[in-house]
Amino acid sequence: MLLKIKTAQLLEELSKGRRIDGRALDAFRSINVETGIIGRADGSAKVSLGGTLVLAGVKLEIGEPFTDTPNLGVLTTNAEFLPLASPSFEPGPPDENAIELARIVDRGIRKADMIDLEKLCIIPGKKVWLIWVDIYVLNHDGNLVDAAALAAVAALLNTKVPKVEVIGESIKVLYEEKEPLPIKGIPVTVTTVKVGNYLLVDPGLAEEEAMEAKLTVVVINGQVCALQKGGEGFLTYEEVTEAIKIAIRKAEELKEQLVKVVR
Repeated sequence: MLLKIKTAQLLEELSKGRRIDGRALDAFRSINVETGIIGRADGSAKVSLGGTLVLAGVKLEIGEPFTDTPNLGVLTTNAEFLPLASPSFEPGPPDENAIELARIVDRGIRKADMIDLEKLCIIPGKKVWLIWVDIYVLNHDGNLVDAAALAAVAALLNTKVPKVEVIGESIKVLYEEKEPLPIKGIPVTVTTVKVGNYLLVDPGLAEEEAMEAKLTVVVINGQVCALQKGGEGFLTYEEVTEAIKIAIRKAEELKEQLVKVVR
């Protein structure tokens, strides 16, 4: 009953052309990105998206490649929901929601071909750089996907890789000599939800609770490289098309903001 009342209030505001927090339908909440905030990490970033707060850290280590990709570095993404971030989060190992969040962020980075994994090969078939991206949700106020993706990308852009000397089969890591992680492009993730007949960018928590469906779009260089549909409801072809158009437009704005921070 309470959800129905809240949804009715949302729809009443939307019928007037505004959202409950005063934003336009295609507007993001305030965004703040900080990088290099974890001293022991090889790269890190903290992102606030409205009241949602996410921290991402990157650690590098040398290990073995996968047998089917002997000349490529390895990317692994994990996510953890801290219990203090939301009353709905519980202590313990990552639940299905944390696993799903990590999967979506990881897929976006891979589909965008963001990292030049070939340049992270040290000895083909034997030694490569392993990249561990760990995402921590510190406060949940809606749209964890976009906040987590932005934090992960910013942390990777902040990552420095030690130089390596290879002599025969031996490896010497020069920890004092580092260079930026080889980056091929910057993906941006934009999520839109459907509430009634309205499409809302960057949903707050109340809007997510009232949504019928959502579409997450990963954009790189003005092109869509990944889509993820969520929610139990449906999206029409016209709604999907409109959500993609919005995502491409907003992605360029977010990318400009991100590039300014990581420079």
